[in-house]
Amino acid sequence: MTIATDQGSTARPLLSLRAINMTFGGVRALNDVSFDVMPGEVHCLAGENGCGKSTLIKVITGVYRPASGALIEFDGEEIAQMSPAKAQSLGIKVIWQDLALFPEMTVAENIAFETLAGARPRLVNYSSIRKIAEDALKRLGVVLDVDRPLKDYAIAQRQIVAIARALVGEARIVFMDEPTASLTQSETDYLLQIVRNLSSSGVAVVFVSHRLAEVLEISSRITVLRDGKLVGVFPVEGMTQSRVTELMTGRTFDQSVRARSVEGNDVVLSVEGLSRRGEFSNISFNLRRGETLGITGLLGSGRTELALTLFGMHRPHAGTVFLDGQPVSFSSNRDAIKAGIAYLSEDRLALGLNQPQSIADNLVMASLNRILRGGLIAPDRKASLVKRWIADLGVKIGLPEDAISTLSGGNQQRVAIAKWLATDPRVLILDAPTVGVDVGARAGIFEIVAQLSLSGLSIILISDEVPEVYFNADRVLHMDKGEIKASFDPRMTSLHEIEEAVYA
Repeated sequence: MTIATDQGSTARPLLSLRAINMTFGGVRALNDVSFDVMPGEVHCLAGENGCGKSTLIKVITGVYRPASGALIEFDGEEIAQMSPAKAQSLGIKVIWQDLALFPEMTVAENIAFETLAGARPRLVNYSSIRKIAEDALKRLGVVLDVDRPLKDYAIAQRQIVAIARALVGEARIVFMDEPTASLTQSETDYLLQIVRNLSSSGVAVVFVSHRLAEVLEISSRITVLRDGKLVGVFPVEGMTQSRVTELMTGRTFDQSVRARSVEGNDVVLSVEGLSRRGEFSNISFNLRRGETLGITGLLGSGRTELALTLFGMHRPHAGTVFLDGQPVSFSSNRDAIKAGIAYLSEDRLALGLNQPQSIADNLVMASLNRILRGGLIAPDRKASLVKRWIADLGVKIGLPEDAISTLSGGNQQRVAIAKWLATDPRVLILDAPTVGVDVGARAGIFEIVAQLSLSGLSIILISDEVPEVYFNADRVLHMDKGEIKASFDPRMTSLHEIEEAVYA
C-alpha cells in the first residue's frame, strides 16, 4: 500500500535515511524504509510491536548495519559506516525503555557516567561530576538532589535522569523508546513538557509510544511502520487516534462502551471500611459475579496498594473483606490464591514473569498443585494445561519451551493473564494490564477481559488511563489520595466528565 507522505518543512533534514533494508535469518525486518527528522522536531515513530521500530533505531545508532544500497546522512553529510561510537560523537542519543541506569549510584554519577566511562584511572572529581549533572538538569528546568542514590527516586524522575545523561554529550537528536509506559498521567504531562523544552532548544526528539493521545499532543509528524515497511509520514494536524491505529494495524477497531447491568448477580467480593495507614482509608465496594469494576486515579491514589492488600501481600489496619458473604483474612498471597483471588502485577517484566524461563514454566508457576502427580510435576498435565491456555487466549508462540522473553509485549501479557486463569480464580485483579503493549494487542487483551467477564469471572480493572476503564468496565470508581471519591456508570456518564473529575 502506498500512501503519500508529507515531509513538512523544506529545510534540510538533520537525519535522513534512504533504502534501509535489514534481514534476520531470512526474515525481512526492514523493507526499503526511508526516514527523515528535522532539526528541533518532535517526531513520532509509530507501529505495532515487531513492526521494525527498534531495528530502525539500531540501524541509526550503528548497532546494526543495513544491507548495501542504504544511505544515511546526518546534517547533510553522508555517513559511510555508522557505528555506536560515531553516533555518539554526532550527538545521536537513545533512551531505551529499561533506561540502563544504575540504581545504587547517585543521580550525579548516573548523569555523568558516559564522561567517565573509558577514561584513564584517576581520582574522582566529585565537584566536577555534580556540576555536569546540575548543568544537564538545569537545561531541562528540573531540580533534583544529585547526591541522592537513584533508587530513592520514582520512575518518572529516573526518566528525567536518563534524558539529562543524554544531554551531557551535546545531544542533537534523542530517541525516546516508550518513555511514558510506566508513568501516570500527571507524570506523563511533566515529561511531555520536558520534551517541548528540548525541542525549543533545538534538540530533535523521536518519540516512540503506544499511547496515541500523547503522540498526537506532542508530535508534529508521525512516521508509521507496519511489518517492516513504511506506511507513510503524516502531519499530526487533522490526525485522530483511530486513524493512527488503522494505519498501524491495517484494521479498524470498534471503540464503544461495553458496560452492562449486573445488578441481579450475586456479590462475590465485598469490602467494608478497608484501611491501611498512609495508603488508603475507608474503602467500601461490592463486586458482583461477571462484573468488571474499573478503578482509576492519579499517582498516589492508593489503587495498587488496595489491590496488593486484597491479594494478601499487605495486611489492612482496619475493615473487612468478604468472599461470598463470609469474612476472610489473608496472611499471604498464597492464602488469597487458595481463596480464588488472582493479581496481575502492573510490572510485568520484574514481577509478573520470569524472563529467562520458558513460556510453559511461566504459565504454570502459580498453579503447580494442579499438575503434580505423586508430589512431582507430571509432564503430560503440564503440557495439557499450557496447550489449553495458549489456545484459549490466542497466544502466538514458537514452542512452549522458548524463553518468555522471545515473545512480544502483548503475547507476554497474555501469558501473564493465562498464568492466573490457570489457578481457576473467582476474582481477577488486573493492575495496568496494557503497560508497554501496542494498540492492536491492547484491543485483544480487552476482548479477553470482556469474554472472561461474560463467562462469570469477576474482574477489578485498574488503570490510570481513564479511557481504558471507561470503555471496558461496567462501573468505574475514582480513587484520590487513598479514598474513593465517586462511582460512575459509563452508560450514563461521558468520558469527558470522568476525566475532568480525575484530572481536576
